[in-house]
Amino acid sequence: IGVFDKNGGLRNYASDIVEAGQLLYHRGVDDHGSYFDDHAGFYFRRLSIIDLSEKGHQPFISDDGVLILVYNGEIYNYKELRTMLEGKGYGFVSNSDTEVLMKAYQEYGDDCFNYLRGMFAFAIWNNRTRELFLARDRFGIKPLYYFNRNKQFIIASEIKSILRFASESKE
Repeated sequence: IGVFDKNGGLRNYASDIVEAGQLLYHRGVDDHGSYFDDHAGFYFRRLSIIDLSEKGHQPFISDDGVLILVYNGEIYNYKELRTMLEGKGYGFVSNSDTEVLMKAYQEYGDDCFNYLRGMFAFAIWNNRTRELFLARDRFGIKPLYYFNRNKQFIIASEIKSILRFASESKE
């Protein structure tokens, strides 16, 4: 689950976000992680498939600490994409498609979507510009639900997490 608030103060809701995210335990039994700043909060459950090490932990934070990625799915062409990015000077510390996705976004920005082949849904938060980038695969295999109210925007891979956090409006 991810919660974004233009007014700030999200650190005060960290326990609510974690509680809503724990409803997704079955989506990832191998690992969990969280990230909070004043305008964004993530709680993530991970099912380790490609890189079983801790280096694939999420939320995945860019080397400079500016970009935060949560990602569900699999990038089928991540090895080829990694080779392309290494040719552009990018280094890697893991064997995860998550890190390849992060570096692809750093290189291509919003156009990174055009380089991805697979089933996925992901969110990248830029904590410097306070911009959120969301994408999912062309067929919508991996779910990405969202709820927008006033200055708050909530995302999750299942609606029940959104309803737990935004229970006052079920329409």
